[in-house]
Amino acid sequence: MQTQFRAEDLAWAREVGDSLMNRFHDGTEGGFFFTSHEHERLIHRPKPGPDNATPSGNAVAAWALERLAMLTGEMRFSEAARGTVALFRPQMERIPAAFGTMLHALEEQLTPPRTIIVRGLRDDFDPWRKLLDAAYLPHASVLFIPSEASGLPPPLEKPATQAVTAWVCEGATCLAPLNSVERLRETLDPRGSPSAQSIAPHRSLS
Repeated sequence: MQTQFRAEDLAWAREVGDSLMNRFHDGTEGGFFFTSHEHERLIHRPKPGPDNATPSGNAVAAWALERLAMLTGEMRFSEAARGTVALFRPQMERIPAAFGTMLHALEEQLTPPRTIIVRGLRDDFDPWRKLLDAAYLPHASVLFIPSEASGLPPPLEKPATQAVTAWVCEGATCLAPLNSVERLRETLDPRGSPSAQSIAPHRSLS
């Protein structure tokens, strides 16, 4: 969706999230089982948390569901993500080196990532995309949403006009809309270079 936003892709991501919740989530203890609820009865249903040769499935689920909650506004995804991190937190405190991916999920829960939403006519995105492609934004999601996109969830439903407009959001809180590339550049870095490191924290208009 950061490469090319399509409402169909967001709907598909929500379907995957729903399937994960319905088939693997442990609604009692938290976290996600390795086998689905429809699987044959087992003596033990594993619920792996530490990373192995690949990142932990529970950790990836916690990270992805938190991001999905920010895009859709569906807090049940966030609640499941936070419950998963809480389940493994005692182990993380004892053996942090084994939980690199889970620590990343925890980091985003403690400090919500930035979301930059750019909306307007698709043909006018180029200068905005050039600025954001050059910026160092390791913890940000950048979404270019064309004016004609419809059926968007509340967090992404920004006013669509002929002019391109950008919103810089921290979690559920957004700054006032920015109507020029230069204003976005100044917001990203008051010193004039497109660096995410120097964006000052704001508690501004949603």
